[in-house]
Amino acid sequence: MSAPASRAADRLLDPAEVEAGRRPLVALRAALGQVLLGQDALLDLVTIALAARGHVLLEGLPGLGKTELVKALGTLLGLSFRRVQFTPDLLPSDVTGGPILQEQDGRRALVFQPGPLFANVVLADEINRASPKTQSALLEAMQERRVTVLGETHPLPEPFFVLATQNPIELEGTYPLPEAQLDRFLFKVEVPGVSEDTLVRILSTRRRGAPPPLATVLSRDDLVALFASVDAVFLPTPVATYVARVVSATHRDAVSAPAEVARFVRFGASPRAAIAIAESARAAALLAGRPNVDFSDVRRVAVPALAHRLVLEHAARLEGVTAATVVERVLATVDPAGRPLPAEVA
Repeated sequence: MSAPASRAADRLLDPAEVEAGRRPLVALRAALGQVLLGQDALLDLVTIALAARGHVLLEGLPGLGKTELVKALGTLLGLSFRRVQFTPDLLPSDVTGGPILQEQDGRRALVFQPGPLFANVVLADEINRASPKTQSALLEAMQERRVTVLGETHPLPEPFFVLATQNPIELEGTYPLPEAQLDRFLFKVEVPGVSEDTLVRILSTRRRGAPPPLATVLSRDDLVALFASVDAVFLPTPVATYVARVVSATHRDAVSAPAEVARFVRFGASPRAAIAIAESARAAALLAGRPNVDFSDVRRVAVPALAHRLVLEHAARLEGVTAATVVERVLATVDPAGRPLPAEVA
């Protein structure tokens, strides 16, 4: 067992350790708030996902600042950053890299040339405009942090984050991401439009939409210490049981599944979803300044961690029911104490 995990099992972090772990998270969150105005909930979730070492899928209409947010994140972390613009003609080798014939010591040989995936922060811009074949090039990279080309495996740099943007699939020229691809993302976050007051701030402070100058707020050593702090946040057994019950309730044959799941969900969430909730809840607890995960942390991250992992029946679209609505109903039905909620509450 690693040192952080052992410490988490032995004792709670003391207040000084919690504050030391929380400080870089607060600094990063504040810096992101200077880049993207009026999107507090979105920035909280991106900060939590980063601390949990997860990938994020941002979905929203063009012009809402998704790309600018990811570019800023690379600058603020002081890590290597690459951007891949996904288009219908993009090939898998354009993303992963591939062998190139080179001459070495008077002999010609195929030498692997790394693609744009070989960076700490990768922006997969408009990921759903590429073909499913090219999208699948990210599967191994996002799960195992490595790339295999022609039977040869190449490790990716650490840390490794993929932050992808996509337009709603109803827009022309887009391909829905396959379920296996979606399952690799810790969070899928909807990027909403901004309020009138936020638009006034943008017009008053962002000439031609240019973001403010940015400086690095977290070094590589800071990130290592942050990850260790998140690993040391304690997950009590009752909270872990609650996570398991919430994920189980997304399956139509589960006893605890609400009527909406039985009616609208074809396939529920996988064990990877439970792991995603647990890890992101640890990061949420640290951001809130607590040494242990609370039921409220689970509820805070459940929708972005679960909704994109549910496969809905066609009837859901016909009736305007979304996966997020189903998850919210599950959270309203599953009682943390392990008892069914009264009818007036459920």
